[in-house]
Amino acid sequence: MADALAEGSVSARRLVQEALHRIAEAQPRLNAFRSVRAEAALAEADAADRLLAGGGRLPLLGVPIAVKDDMDLAGEVTAFGCGGPFAAKTSDSEAVRRLRAAGAVIVGKTQTPELGQWPFTEGAAFGRTRNPWNPDHTPGGSSGGSAAAVAAGLVPAALGSDGAGSVRIPAAWTHLIGVKPQRGRISTWPEPESFNGLTVNGVLARTVADAALLLDAASGRHPDDLHRPARISAVEAARRHPRRLRIALSFGTPFTATATPLHPEVRASVERLAVRLESLGHEVVPEDPRYGPIGLTFVPRATAGVRDWASRVPDPALLDPRTLGAVRTGRALGGLPLRVSRRAEAGLRWRVGEIFGRYDVVLTPTTAAPPLRIGALAGLGALATDRAMIAACPYAWAWNVLGWPGVSVPAGLTTTGLPVGAQLLGPESSEPLLLGLAAQVEAAESRAWAAAWAGVPGTGEARVLGRG
Repeated sequence: MADALAEGSVSARRLVQEALHRIAEAQPRLNAFRSVRAEAALAEADAADRLLAGGGRLPLLGVPIAVKDDMDLAGEVTAFGCGGPFAAKTSDSEAVRRLRAAGAVIVGKTQTPELGQWPFTEGAAFGRTRNPWNPDHTPGGSSGGSAAAVAAGLVPAALGSDGAGSVRIPAAWTHLIGVKPQRGRISTWPEPESFNGLTVNGVLARTVADAALLLDAASGRHPDDLHRPARISAVEAARRHPRRLRIALSFGTPFTATATPLHPEVRASVERLAVRLESLGHEVVPEDPRYGPIGLTFVPRATAGVRDWASRVPDPALLDPRTLGAVRTGRALGGLPLRVSRRAEAGLRWRVGEIFGRYDVVLTPTTAAPPLRIGALAGLGALATDRAMIAACPYAWAWNVLGWPGVSVPAGLTTTGLPVGAQLLGPESSEPLLLGLAAQVEAAESRAWAAAWAGVPGTGEARVLGRG
């Protein structure tokens, strides 16, 4: 789209009109969007066309993009999956501001479960968001609306956020590239950090190049951000295939006191991808990181974050009982346990990071299970919900404790046609290496990925936008 706009072969108004048409057509079926700003988006598209006509060039000038509904967008509410009379925001979050500065047209805000807590996108405030591959299944969560919108071809890419896999899980379950960047890469301002450092903003796209372009556009610091990683060029990194790498293939998970059985089709898909990596010249060796007691440090940070967010909800009576339980836990653990959890991060980085003295990248499944059915966790109590989501999604959250980057790539389809994914994980600020490797895998898997795109059921929109 960006290339076509710069060449003058299409107008921003046309692209935005088409995106709005697709969104309206798909909304009753997929429910990907919490709000759509049709009139404002068309006005911004017209402004982009005027700038283009005058020779103006910006990385995303005139391109329609969506953002998750935990990011502030001036004139819109930030409900974060909750119900109630929220007040409209008067200014953009830093990530949205940077997208606008890059020329993007924000067409709307996408659905997320209540305060981003679960790997499904369902809630009393907005209903159920469905997977474009099969509407009987969830697209995942908590960035499920963004994933559904991109996978269905409603927009070419979208921002999400990832606090326990919330970009990577829906990417895996909708056949997308999902990038969880280094903590601080994309600002979370007006939060100096989000969910006590667990949550970062990330990107969902259909190709590595698209993901890299959006990542560069959204990246950058606010003066009051707590975390400030060194700058990178994701676009340049995605154009460079890596040297021969040593890759640790890991099916082990951090200890959680919950059984996490790996679905045989997920395992087979990841093993097939490992063989592909070997065919590209890389060495792949079975090896697990030493996670240690990392799970004990996650819960205080996560529940204290839920507690803080819930305090801003206009009508707490509308919150899910499971959210209210997390708030109580957050109150109990928000003092000394939270401080101890934060201090433990340095030691955990040393312990887990030991593997990167011997390997360049860790390859794991993104999830242990294919996409869950819609409503599979509805009506469960807090403990049962926690156990079910840990069982389905045990591989992603540890990297949120560490703050390190990870990229989920498509690993294949189950025999019933549901997507599954694999994670490429690295140490601090290793996005360039991970993106380069993801692009190399994408090039090698191009026929399989393209064939999968052509067969997306449940939507007539799954095509490479701007290319026909």
